[in-house]
Amino acid sequence: MRRFCPSLALLALALAAGPRGPVAAQTPRPNLIAIVTDDQAAWSIGAYGNRESRTPNIDRLAREGACFLNAFTVTPVCSPSRASYLTGLYGTEVGITDWITPAEANAGLGLPPETTTWPEVLQRHGYRTALLGKWHLGTQPRYHPTRHGFDHFFGFLGGGTTPMNPILDRNGERVATEGAEPDVLVDEAFRWLAQHRDRPFALLIHFRAPHTPYGPVPEEDLAPFRDLDPTIPDVPGIDPAQVKRWTREYYASIHSVDRNLGRLLARLDEWSLAHNTIVTFTSDHGYNIGHHGIHTKGNGWWIAGGVQGPKRPNLWDTSLRVPLLVRWPGTVAPGTQIAQVVSNLDTFPSVLAMLGIPQPEGVRQHGRDFTPLLRGRTIPWDDTLFGQYDLHNGGLAYMRMIRTPEWKLVRHYRASQLDELYDLRADPGESRNLYTSASHQRIRDELQQRLTAWMRSIGDPLLRDAAPNESR
Repeated sequence: MRRFCPSLALLALALAAGPRGPVAAQTPRPNLIAIVTDDQAAWSIGAYGNRESRTPNIDRLAREGACFLNAFTVTPVCSPSRASYLTGLYGTEVGITDWITPAEANAGLGLPPETTTWPEVLQRHGYRTALLGKWHLGTQPRYHPTRHGFDHFFGFLGGGTTPMNPILDRNGERVATEGAEPDVLVDEAFRWLAQHRDRPFALLIHFRAPHTPYGPVPEEDLAPFRDLDPTIPDVPGIDPAQVKRWTREYYASIHSVDRNLGRLLARLDEWSLAHNTIVTFTSDHGYNIGHHGIHTKGNGWWIAGGVQGPKRPNLWDTSLRVPLLVRWPGTVAPGTQIAQVVSNLDTFPSVLAMLGIPQPEGVRQHGRDFTPLLRGRTIPWDDTLFGQYDLHNGGLAYMRMIRTPEWKLVRHYRASQLDELYDLRADPGESRNLYTSASHQRIRDELQQRLTAWMRSIGDPLLRDAAPNESR
């Protein structure tokens, strides 16, 4: 005769109760808040060594979690970078190789509906999902964020909006708002979280700040920098007064983001959500304010003499390097610094791993799971980075890159005498192009072989259409 065991029976009932049962309540699935700023370089943040910008709340994430010292995007402009962040694919694989202009969006360009995003995978596993802020991956209905894994969208579909009083889209309805865009988005975050904090959620906040125009911003964000004499790049030909003004305005816009991050972190504490909510912070690409003599990013403008000149398409580190901070309470040791090279492609598998969700079968993506690095484990890790940029808005360029800790090779396909080779150990500022140096032919050829192999592996259309000498 079987004996009835009350303790075992209670355990069985608890397990059968599912996510709302007592056992599940002890180990709930973690929540995620993923923040992406627009045009924010790692050099602009205190945690990365800046002593003039004021980013106490961003720095708090680094202090309480992990700071990736070598995080990069694989394309240094908005739309393809955002596509890679969400899908783990390169821009050429989804047909988005430059920022999507309004004309292109109206003509039907956007993130293909059949493409799998990691928010979509989270949604399939019971997460409530929301995107607040910038989309820039198509404006037609079939490209809407709610078709790509988001239950809720409140933001703007195109590349930009006004920094104050923006008119935004709430699930297809235009909404007039009042206030600075970062304040408006975080207010919406509070509204959405209040309705969904009782079950696992993934909230993505994609600020437009600090994209140009940098202002206006609230006085409380501008005031700390009004009298600042900022440190600027020592580059011949730039107008110091102009670059310093831009830098002050840039810092003020970043401050508006940082201040709202502080509001958000305080609310997580108030609602007792902080202990079970992973917070990530990054940007879509790096930035230049006078660096290399240009202004903005991978499609930056020459600014010699204070005059805006032609575009200078580039894959310099200043345009590619991004901040990446991860606060994961109970898992990531406070103050962790990670030196390995990671990219925005790695977001897809890493987010799923952090949330305990299996990688979907049959979904192609190129990212690597960096959660072992967050846990402090020593694992084999290749620090090679590949990148691409096909500029076609305001200029024309077809660029491919391989970057190792020692070298960077940048090829300008369908052009001549523009290729670049940098010795990153001796010249981290990428100021001396060694491509035509006879003494560097061996390393140049070795890097080219690896670059060509990578291009083949992703079905790069440049190789398919290349002239015979372009693939060497």
